[in-house]
Amino acid sequence: MATVAPRPESDFSTPVQGIPTQNQPQTQSEGGYKQNLNQRLLCPDCNEDPPNLVEEFSSGDMVCGSCGLVLGDRIIDTRSEWRTFANDDQGNDDPSRVGDAMNPLLNGSQLETNIGFGEGMRARELHRAQNRVTSDKATKTLLAAYREITQLCDAIHIPKATQDSAKHIFKMTEDKKVFKGKPQEAVIAGCIFIACRQSKAPRTFREIYSLTRVSKKEIGRTFKTLEKMLQTSRDENVTGSFLMVENYEATGTTNAAELCARYCNNLQFKNPHLMEKISKVLAEKSSSLKDLAGRSPLSIAAASIYMASHLMGDPKTSRDIAAVAGVSDGTIRTAYRHMYPSRKELIEKEWLYPIGAGRMDNLPSN
Repeated sequence: MATVAPRPESDFSTPVQGIPTQNQPQTQSEGGYKQNLNQRLLCPDCNEDPPNLVEEFSSGDMVCGSCGLVLGDRIIDTRSEWRTFANDDQGNDDPSRVGDAMNPLLNGSQLETNIGFGEGMRARELHRAQNRVTSDKATKTLLAAYREITQLCDAIHIPKATQDSAKHIFKMTEDKKVFKGKPQEAVIAGCIFIACRQSKAPRTFREIYSLTRVSKKEIGRTFKTLEKMLQTSRDENVTGSFLMVENYEATGTTNAAELCARYCNNLQFKNPHLMEKISKVLAEKSSSLKDLAGRSPLSIAAASIYMASHLMGDPKTSRDIAAVAGVSDGTIRTAYRHMYPSRKELIEKEWLYPIGAGRMDNLPSN
């Protein structure tokens, strides 16, 4: 423990060099309460007078600068909270801790001052005048596009990281003027589509169409232009904050196995992980069947889930699966009828009883 040494009587008239670390007792006089300066904090190991005390604001402790002994805790940081923009003072120690980081999705220095819309005629006039002077059409266009991307992605539960990638791709198109004169809705639909593919959570053209009401042909054209732009940017070693363009990989069509995970989660199976695993294997094996060649990945994924659910004793009707997959129940049954004759080649032995819980007798014949 730290020891408190009394001050000599000869020093009562001079100010004391020292830093108190706890509430000091108060003395009452005619003028009221005053702080008692007759006590100082000394290090019990060094016994230096005057003490060599150091306040470590990062840890909130007061330590002895000579031996490192902790003499007090809960030190309050009393330094200024203002931005100094001085990153070279105090040995490259910038004390500023206030202010937002730069947003790479916006243009400009982003250090502007905005006048709030307050009460009174003078405040309104200042607010309008400041808006007329500092109005940036490009920034307003970007902000409007970002809001629309956020609203569309939230509607179908797309993660925030994928939203940021879509916003970054849109900003690249604005900087390069790739889609000059093209409707903004089509560009946004293409950005969301390609961002979902890059984040390994692909959406089909039909899902993006139902979300944005942009035709599937227009989404496909925009997607091809975006892919060409990103491949060119990768060759030029251009990197982005959210989407690393140098690591961009051209993607093919969405396969059925990639859709099974999302569909199984929406169908609320008793064991969704097992159902997802089995349906993925069935979808991958079904792609080699001649009868299913050329069919949509949606119908193959839906038929694989239909077969897996009946095999494992947790059946779902074709209508339930059709509502999630966005295809008709007749399409699912047609694809399943092509899979049923090859069921012995598609189904693995470890899924069947007694090793697994699946039974071949549970599969419907049509």
